[in-house]
This record gives sequence, structure tokens and C-alpha cells, in this order.
Amino acid sequence: MGLRPKVTVLGSLNMDITVTVPRLPGPGATVLGSAARFAPGGKGANQAVAAARLGADVRMAGCVGDDDFGRLLLARLRAEEVNADAVRTVTGAATGVAMITVDRGGENIITVAPGANHEVGSPEVAAAASASGILVISAEIPVQAIARVLAGAAAVCVLNLAPAPENATDLIARARGQLDWLVVNESEAAAILGRPVAGLADAERAAAELAGTGPGHAVVTAGAHGAALAGPDGHLAIPGFPVTPVDTVGAGDTFVGALAVALAAGVPAAAATRAAAAAGAAAVTRPGAQASLPRPADVLAATGLTWPVA
Repeated sequence: MGLRPKVTVLGSLNMDITVTVPRLPGPGATVLGSAARFAPGGKGANQAVAAARLGADVRMAGCVGDDDFGRLLLARLRAEEVNADAVRTVTGAATGVAMITVDRGGENIITVAPGANHEVGSPEVAAAASASGILVISAEIPVQAIARVLAGAAAVCVLNLAPAPENATDLIARARGQLDWLVVNESEAAAILGRPVAGLADAERAAAELAGTGPGHAVVTAGAHGAALAGPDGHLAIPGFPVTPVDTVGAGDTFVGALAVALAAGVPAAAATRAAAAAGAAAVTRPGAQASLPRPADVLAATGLTWPVA
């Protein structure tokens, strides 16, 4: 049996508190919903679990608080066969919490209290910088840590600027020559470029523009419409896979984790992006963040695409 592709994730770990409502509330409105559901999450942890379920040997670096939420998050990573030795427990800090409101159509509003994720520093940077294979970096951690990792990482770097920090343009510019992949959604691309980005055709134009700022490849995801890829071989739009959405929470993290696995396994850029789009589509067919993260059989059942990594 061959070696599994190697993926390291530097990012956030949160406890997700989710409530389903008939409609998303507007400013000043109160909407009654379901009983709150508590589940492991955080963009970094979600990406790590997604990558593990899709066939990678995964290592996670990040921080949790010295509390029950932190212990539960660590236990869940290990249950998913993610190496959590580089996840540091920070005394005196609370584990990050994400408060998620989901409507009946699967759309969501998310508010995050970062907690211990803001403590990511030198130990986690060192662990990420020494990684081999593919290194995924998500943006719910300090920008200074992201910049330091990009400056010294030995692995192929996939940066998911979700959410896009205020100085995202400077961060990308400083990482010129060291950032192999930039992955953002429409709203994050809009924040970076300073203009609206909506729809697949616009995402393709945005990906080409972002690739021109320094990353080797740029991907702009466009929800159900698909994803756009730009790189040395030009740019293209990859249509989405038609599925019935239940909950879009975790779809973007699934895309990033899936892309990392495919790239680590040597799948070419366009095919890896299409496979990631299929995995993201499969994730929206089930509720929850980590609970919805698909395995290869789930991707095939939802989209008809055979996962390209054994």
C-alpha cells in the first residue's frame, strides 16, 4: 500500500454552537430557532478533518484553551486520526467559539470569538514551517503568524484568507514567490480587490487578477455556481455540481481540505480544483460543520465524481 499524501494545517479550532431558524434575522430582530447544537469546528480543524477523511496523513497546529471545549476538540481530532501533537493548550485562555445561525435554505451567519486562536505563535509557526507535502494556512489566527510561516515554510503553501484580514493585500504582496495557492470565496475576493465579485464569470476574472498579485495559483469559490482557477496555464471556470443544500457551513473548509489532499497526491491543478468543488458540494447535503465533511463514497454519491486519491 502506498504512502498517504501529507497535509499539515495551521489554523483555528472552535466549538461551534448552531441554531437553525426559519429565516436569518435582520438588524435588531429576534428569531426563534431550534435547540442549540454543540459540535467541534473552526476553519483549521475542519480543514484537517476534511483532509483526513479524504485520504491524507494530517497534522494539525494551533491553540485551544485549558477547558472542556479544548479537551473535546483535541479528542475529536485524534478520533479522526489527525495528529494533534502540535496543538497547544493555552492556560488562562478560553477555547474559540463560533456562533452559527442557519436558515432552512442552508444559508448562514457566523460570529466567532477567537479565544485561544489569537495565541498562535512561535511553537505553531515552527511546527508549520517544518512541514512537508502541502501546508494549509487559514486566517482565523494572527496575521503575524501567517506572514512568518509563509516566509519560512518548506512545503507547498495553500493560504485560505477566510476571513480576509484588513491588510490582506500587503500580506499577499510580502509572500510573493512563497505563496503557491491562494483560496478565497467571492466576498473575500471582493474585500481584497476592493470591488464586488458575484457569480462564476466574475470569480474567474477575480482569480486571474489575484494570481497577478503574486500567488502561483488563485482560486475563487462561487458557492453553488462552482469555482474559478487561475495560474501559469491560464484561467478557467469550473461549474458547480447540482445538489440539494441542507447546510452550507463547512463547505468552504471542505473545499480547501480536499484541494490540499488532491495536490499532495499529485493531481494536476484543474482536476484538483474540480475534485475540491465536488467535495464541497457533497458537504452541503448534510447538516453541521465537521459532521458534514465527506468521505470519498459521499463525494461519489452526491456528485457522481470518483475521488481521485486512493
